[in-house]
Amino acid sequence: MKLTIERADLLRSLGHVQSVVERRNTIPILSNVKIDAADGTVALNATDMDLDIVETVTAVVTSSGATTVHALTLYEIVRKLPDGAQIELESQGDGKLFLRSGRARIEFPVLPTEDFPILSSGKYAHNFKISAADLRGMIDRTRFAISTEETRYYLNGIYLHVAERDKTKVLRAVSTDGHRLASVEVALPKGAAGMPGVIVPRKTVQEIRKLIDETGDDVEISLSDAKIRFAFDDAVLTSKLIDGTFPDYQRVIPAGNDKVMKVDCKAFANKVDLVSAISSEKSRAVKLRLSNGSLALSASNAESGAAEEELDVDYDSGELEIGFNSAYLLDIARQIDGGTAVFNMNDAASPTIIRDAEDDNALYVLMPMRV
Repeated sequence: MKLTIERADLLRSLGHVQSVVERRNTIPILSNVKIDAADGTVALNATDMDLDIVETVTAVVTSSGATTVHALTLYEIVRKLPDGAQIELESQGDGKLFLRSGRARIEFPVLPTEDFPILSSGKYAHNFKISAADLRGMIDRTRFAISTEETRYYLNGIYLHVAERDKTKVLRAVSTDGHRLASVEVALPKGAAGMPGVIVPRKTVQEIRKLIDETGDDVEISLSDAKIRFAFDDAVLTSKLIDGTFPDYQRVIPAGNDKVMKVDCKAFANKVDLVSAISSEKSRAVKLRLSNGSLALSASNAESGAAEEELDVDYDSGELEIGFNSAYLLDIARQIDGGTAVFNMNDAASPTIIRDAEDDNALYVLMPMRV
């Protein structure tokens, strides 16, 4: 194998694929990136056995071939080369990869390509396309609520499924950690109607979000019983799905919350952030005390003191006191792009529904806490 490639092109693709590689590996080949050069392109492939990425980039290929090299080491070397550099990579099957750029000459040990695992093969029964903007929106507004508690592994991802709202089929993404729930939906893409509900792992969500950050193209999603594949531009990301059953989240969305507060979201978030600075690091508790037309926010801490702020709100359902984890409140407030947040409440012990007044495709549920 012998090829020449622009530093910027190689660095960008290596940056994408090397982030999939686990830093601590007991299997040496999983620390490597597979480099496969042919027909004017080079394909870079990395995997952790649960997640696999292949990204193709243009190169001048003098001799076709493939090898594997330590992903992080190659990435760091390429990153430290000067902008605009031309990089030559050559492997002659002698257990080494040579990198040449300007006066730099670097030699890497390699591992056999036949030892590199293949995750991306297989058949996919369901295929559909979704705009990159819609996929970014679904991820951004749900990933903050993904559970990190490994014992409840079935909550360690986003539940992607077909749902129905107002007798119309939609594609919905849901996440929850037991304290809060996020639900976001888009119009059902063509071809998605028969897809099963799947749980996309947290790491996969993070990686696909980074990859689609700048693309304006549609993302093709393919599903099998055990895997999901995202294809766009020159990249293909394949992931195992979480083998578990997502809970019936509809049961925790209350139906009778008749106390409605409408508030300027930015002003609300700023005041929550202010008073929560006084609360304990452990609970991050903030109390909301509502009366007609007014909201008082307060927090107290035996060591730090007490803080209170007031805010005019649209509310006329009588007095109510309810407490929340301020960090959770702020997480939800950050997802609301419109100017007004709508809170549907019942009492101090019942979950609260929070919506964006200007976007009915997203819904958040937050459990209260004692304060």
